[in-house]
Amino acid sequence: MYVAARSIGSSWLQRVRHRSVTWITSRSLVRAVPTHVPGRVSLLGKGLVLSSLSLLAIQSYRWKSKHAVVYASIKVEDVKEQADYLYGSGETEKLYEFLSQYKDSEDPEILWRMSRASRDLSLLGKISSDEKKRLVYESYNFAKKAMEINESCSAAHKWLAISLSDVGDYEGIKVKVGNAYHIKDHFQRAIQLNPKDATSIHLLGLWCYSFADLSWYQVKIAAALFATPPSSTFEEALIYFEKAEEVDPNFYSKNLLYLGKSFLKLKNKELAVLWLHKAKDYPARTEEDKEVHKEATQMLKSLGEKV
Repeated sequence: MYVAARSIGSSWLQRVRHRSVTWITSRSLVRAVPTHVPGRVSLLGKGLVLSSLSLLAIQSYRWKSKHAVVYASIKVEDVKEQADYLYGSGETEKLYEFLSQYKDSEDPEILWRMSRASRDLSLLGKISSDEKKRLVYESYNFAKKAMEINESCSAAHKWLAISLSDVGDYEGIKVKVGNAYHIKDHFQRAIQLNPKDATSIHLLGLWCYSFADLSWYQVKIAAALFATPPSSTFEEALIYFEKAEEVDPNFYSKNLLYLGKSFLKLKNKELAVLWLHKAKDYPARTEEDKEVHKEATQMLKSLGEKV
């Protein structure tokens, strides 16, 4: 299960006020669990195996040709394993530097990881505005290439949706709103390809919640740009938040928070309080978890609950 560490942004209605729109939430969403600690690009054990194969390959061109695919396959697996370890360890800069060696790869599994790494690096506070913009577009291009190479890669669709939302911040409101349709499509395709991906399910729920929560004047702004602007309901959002929880219980503090917020929007105070308490009690492992704890606590107090 992937879990990320930083928030991708605030709700759509908040971004409209600042001439940008963001639907997605956080690097706390996507984290891989490492199987062991690799050293350099070639792991020690597998590196020795590859060296042996290379020596034996000299004996026969036919033998060499036959095992070239095996070598490539092993190396790709090594790269993925190393990348996932660095990602799970929160080594954002090292991960980006490591994957940059493979930026010309044609393997979608490496490309979507490169998209994720570029985006994560863009979120670091010390990154300049110009560098952030470059990384945002780079992230989009990697995800797009991964999806074009393998349309059936669920992660490629997920990261294309996320990066597409980020790119919209530099393209203006009309492009941002127009991209919303494509963002939803890619999340839906990601879920279709991997029904057990709680992250994509949650993000689609957040997309629905954001558009359901638009005020009347924000709806008018969107309608002025498109004859049929994106829209949704809190009922639809709730379906995805509940589904994410069903697939992976307590996988993400923000999913618990939005379950509470959705039930509150639907006037079901009892269930809203239940999920808000769960969000408040979620272990605060990241800064985002702390923010969720704070918001859930404030909402419970406003509802007259003891916290």
